[in-house]
Amino acid sequence: MTRTMMIAATAALLAAPAFADAIDRIKIDAGESLFDAQCRRCHAVDATDPSYGPLLDGIVGRKAGTFEGYEYSEALAGAGFAWTAGALRAWMEDNDAFVPGTKMRHVGITDPTVQDFIVSYLASVGH
Repeated sequence: MTRTMMIAATAALLAAPAFADAIDRIKIDAGESLFDAQCRRCHAVDATDPSYGPLLDGIVGRKAGTFEGYEYSEALAGAGFAWTAGALRAWMEDNDAFVPGTKMRHVGITDPTVQDFIVSYLASVGH
């Protein structure tokens, strides 16, 4: 390998983490905008913001139906799963099919890219 090629390869390797961080930031920002447009009318991610539904701050990894102070349906309170990226995607797509008997009603978010952006945003809040 020539010296120039080694320098170029080293520069590319050093730039990779910064590029990945930039992509993550873009996904989080897009997710926040999509969350604001489709979810914020009922949910907040900051305890100082009023919301009708349960606070979603720190939802990733939290057991479903356990946010203190919110009265969940029996179905969600007894669901027994934690909110993973996959669970959040299934919920966004069709929450009533995912947890029959839930009291939340919304228009399904079926676009996997939109779901991915919103999950990225939710995973970034509450840390």
